[in-house]
Amino acid sequence: MESLELRNLLSGSMDKNNAILTIHPGAGGTESQDWAQMLMRMYLRWAERRGYATQIVDLQPGDEAGIKGTTITVSGDYSYGYLSCEAGVHRLVRISPFDANKRRHTSFAAVIVYPEIEGDIGIEIRDEDIKMDTYRASGAGGQHVNKTSSAVRLTHVPTGIIVSCQNERSQHKNRAMAMKVLKARLYDLELKAQEKKMEDLVGDKKDIAWGRQIRSYVLQPYRLVKDHRTGIEVGNVDSVLDGDIDLFIKEFLKTKARKSGR
Repeated sequence: MESLELRNLLSGSMDKNNAILTIHPGAGGTESQDWAQMLMRMYLRWAERRGYATQIVDLQPGDEAGIKGTTITVSGDYSYGYLSCEAGVHRLVRISPFDANKRRHTSFAAVIVYPEIEGDIGIEIRDEDIKMDTYRASGAGGQHVNKTSSAVRLTHVPTGIIVSCQNERSQHKNRAMAMKVLKARLYDLELKAQEKKMEDLVGDKKDIAWGRQIRSYVLQPYRLVKDHRTGIEVGNVDSVLDGDIDLFIKEFLKTKARKSGR
């Protein structure tokens, strides 16, 4: 019943689609990179709880710990609709495990979510607009992963968008996955442009807060996770970081529905 209630709150044309999730650490080096990896684990565990399939398309390890960035596909009904509620900046407050003086640190990481695009949606990608580079994949991936230049980096010259994929052993498969991610990002860019045109016509929407902090995870001096958009607070931080985020998604969808008059 709760799952059905959540789906009834999803009305976007792409909400049923699979999702492409990217996580980027903010300034702060190792501290923020470790936080980005914690978020990656949280979303992978959330997807596992819901029975969604996940694939890490690109992963850039941090120099000391954590990650410099990752792109993950999440496949399953309404995965984009749910995960789109998580887009924004996530803030962590804790005693740093990387600080010998045990001082409290604040870290930020950005979560961006795109719908996976299937079929023809009017996004044309011309071959002459694509620059492709190949390189050897890094990190774990089996005995063959570093022996050939199978990893692919695509640059869409007109927009400057860069997409990498190093998950597959085959260069052909990596290029196909990178093209899928690129198409999703170009579609998202087009949507943003249309929204901007609409805002210019009807005035600025104060409730659009792209790039702003949406949630804080506090581990010290007290333990609390607070969503700044809905005011929802949860004291069991460990459970949230283990993927129990449905309450935040549900309350955000309810708030969004109330604002739209549904």
